[in-house]
Amino acid sequence: MQRVRVLLVEDDPKLGDLLARVLSSHGYAVTLARNAAEARAAQTTQLELVIVDWMLPDGDGLDVAVRLRRAGFEGPMLMLTARDQTKDRVQALDLGVDDYLSKPFAVSELLARLRALLRRPPRLGAMDVGPLHFDLLRRHVFADGRLLEVTTREFDLLLYLVRRSGETVSKVELIENVWDSDEIVPNVVEVHVSRLRDKLGKNASLVETVRGAGYRARTEVK
Repeated sequence: MQRVRVLLVEDDPKLGDLLARVLSSHGYAVTLARNAAEARAAQTTQLELVIVDWMLPDGDGLDVAVRLRRAGFEGPMLMLTARDQTKDRVQALDLGVDDYLSKPFAVSELLARLRALLRRPPRLGAMDVGPLHFDLLRRHVFADGRLLEVTTREFDLLLYLVRRSGETVSKVELIENVWDSDEIVPNVVEVHVSRLRDKLGKNASLVETVRGAGYRARTEVK
């Protein structure tokens, strides 16, 4: 029987070694990373499951989670942490973590949660274009690993342009496909593009204006 390949990111030597032994004894092939740098160096194509501690000596687990997602990892991800505030759980889940387990925990619960995660259907839809990462399932977009606070319409607008990267898209086409209406005036598109650029910050040049023709998404920042 093939062993599930799991990346365990835990800086506590005793806990890390204990969990690695327990997981190995239950049929997992474990790669143990002691810090964020080792976790970021992991080959995502070789992984099927990630367990990551929130607090690490050289960064935090949320950053590791986001970077792994951007690198193409779409498997289940479980966050371990001593934080137990609702806002912390919400933040972790919003940033691509699939489940959350507060310390201290029982090993039996950890194993049960992993089994439940592995029974879930695969994550659907992730796309990377330049510094942007789209989580199509949760409808989130990240720029350089940072979650952008975009509206539903701004998300749809950016996604439409990015899917046509390198092509000039007219305002009329955007109105027909993003707004699905011919009653919206072109000025509405300009307003939304302006707001989107503000939220993109240093990546604003990814959406450029083609004078007299419309807009074009770039794959690199100027």
